[in-house]
Amino acid sequence: MINKELGQKCVNTIRVLSMDAVQAAKSGHPGMPMGMADVAFVLWSEFLKHNPSNPEWFDRDRFILSAGHGSMLLYSLLHLFGYDLSLDELKNFRQLGSKTPGHPEVGLTPGVETTTGPLGQGFSTGVGMAVAEQFLASKFNRDGYPVSDHCTYAIVSDGDLMEGVSHEAASLAGHLKLGKLIYLYDSNRITIDGSTDLSYSEDTGKRFEAYGWHVQQIDGHDHDAIRKAIQAARESEKPSLIECKTVIGFGSPNKEGTADSHGAPLGDEEIRLTKERLGMNPDLTFEVPAEVVEELGKAVQKGEQMQRQWDSMMKEYSRIYPNDAVLFRQFVSRKLPGDWSEILPEFDADPKGMATRKASGTVLNQLSKHIHNLIGGSADLTGSNNTDFEDSGIFRSGERDGRYIHYGVREHAMAAAMNGMALHTGVIPYGGTFLVFADYNKPSVRIAALSKIPSIFVFSHDSIGLGEDGPTHQPIEHLASMRATPNVWVFRPADANETAYCWKAAIERDNGPSLLALTRQSLPVLDRALYGDAAGTEKGGYVIKMESGEEADLIMIATGSEVHLSIEAAELLENEGYSVRVVSMPCVELFEQQDLQYREAVLPVSVKKRISAEAATTFGWHKWVGEQGIALGIDQFGISAPYEQVYDYFGLTGEKIAQKGRDLLS
Repeated sequence: MINKELGQKCVNTIRVLSMDAVQAAKSGHPGMPMGMADVAFVLWSEFLKHNPSNPEWFDRDRFILSAGHGSMLLYSLLHLFGYDLSLDELKNFRQLGSKTPGHPEVGLTPGVETTTGPLGQGFSTGVGMAVAEQFLASKFNRDGYPVSDHCTYAIVSDGDLMEGVSHEAASLAGHLKLGKLIYLYDSNRITIDGSTDLSYSEDTGKRFEAYGWHVQQIDGHDHDAIRKAIQAARESEKPSLIECKTVIGFGSPNKEGTADSHGAPLGDEEIRLTKERLGMNPDLTFEVPAEVVEELGKAVQKGEQMQRQWDSMMKEYSRIYPNDAVLFRQFVSRKLPGDWSEILPEFDADPKGMATRKASGTVLNQLSKHIHNLIGGSADLTGSNNTDFEDSGIFRSGERDGRYIHYGVREHAMAAAMNGMALHTGVIPYGGTFLVFADYNKPSVRIAALSKIPSIFVFSHDSIGLGEDGPTHQPIEHLASMRATPNVWVFRPADANETAYCWKAAIERDNGPSLLALTRQSLPVLDRALYGDAAGTEKGGYVIKMESGEEADLIMIATGSEVHLSIEAAELLENEGYSVRVVSMPCVELFEQQDLQYREAVLPVSVKKRISAEAATTFGWHKWVGEQGIALGIDQFGISAPYEQVYDYFGLTGEKIAQKGRDLLS
């Protein structure tokens, strides 16, 4: 244990780096790093299992700064504890091209476990990390061989605990009894507007006790109290919340304890006064005393030793449990079974067909037999989403080897937890709800897209095709909204066989989220002897029905449930002497990634007359139909009626689409 005087100097160095970086950037949040420096120091120097030389070491503890606005706390820790983050990067805080952006971003800065900034996201992502750790422990740990044995820590704020997603996630974590989840709550009672008394008067401790958490309250500047609380949390079988009573902007003579220190530089004169008060040199900026460098730098050697011990254990584990060791490495590296042709089911042509949500369930059952780290769930819509699979078992308290999670009506927490599972590595997560509730997932979907997290979102009841439930449950704008989000792949399969290939593409993707939009109503399983090979799904768009003549008079582009309607319309027009091509576009984003030659072969620029058909807003489709084309869709909310009547009302039938074609061709 570091002696008290040196320990305090280490803490004050964290404070100095944080306020100097914010001052240099002329923006940022110095208050939280200064207030939580004591807590973070004790955690990182005495408890956190990590290897600064290898931030990706599997059995490290995960540390999340959910209060991402206080990013300089994390950057200061990473620099001082020996990660590949230089002092120059700290000096370049919030500047173009730096590794120290305003809020932490995973994949950019070594040692950052997840992207945070939107409050509540880190809190909820950590729950997923804890789930993944427990699943892998149950799968691979053996007596004397703790392959997966680490904690998930986070620093959370008043703002995190106000956000609705944290309520969902806290409730879920308590229900699952995730005992290796330890959150340090920066209870400084200050937000941007001022005192939390303006908006926040609940008893947080009692709330978390009601959720089933182990709750402690301490002085967040008392190192002995911090130490004892973390140790007690590590021994609890419940998730832990340690409420750390802190002073925001600690050390600032005129701004500590006030909202003035929350989100703005302290100012040169106030920083000078603060350094004098903390016993640091007021004439230096970014001061890192040599004794602090030497002491905290020991974390590198300590971390390397811990990893060597784990590596040595794994060598012996591989000798005694060779099959488990191979499977473990496959899980962690996200290596998939090689022969997909034997895994994916093939569906026979059937004019009556099946709903793509049902086809998805069939595909999942097949995949689960081969991909044993595929972990799914649903936000209380299992039977509707068809997201469960045979012999999966339920992941719950006392049964950690189950592969199905009942998230309850917690769509947002589900999405964030999925991100945490994927970031942890070792599992491939998916989760289901209705497409209309994608709005409840959206902040986490966006984080997944920004962070290149391969979470898989299963959205059933994808259109007006759900009928009688009416406009509150009929998604209209949701596909366009998700497609507008960079790095999101939106799949809307036309039949059962396209559904299988959509799943294949989603499972294989490792650099961002995939969304599957699936029907409630049955769709014909198309006869692929007559129509294009469903393998074209993997290119995002393909010719599903070729025109009869040498050149098409008209191209119809459709997705999902409107593909067979467009084929029906095209065949009506073909019988009248027109030459009509139909393109199925299950994933616009994938199609856009194809080379120009392929895209031209599917959608030749010479054919100007085009019709798109999708039972959703037409927003975005004019790009594909052009000035001479027509985008058919629904630019208003839906109606409650049997789905056949709803489709007819909105003009989405084979005959009505054909009539639009006649109008365009005449």
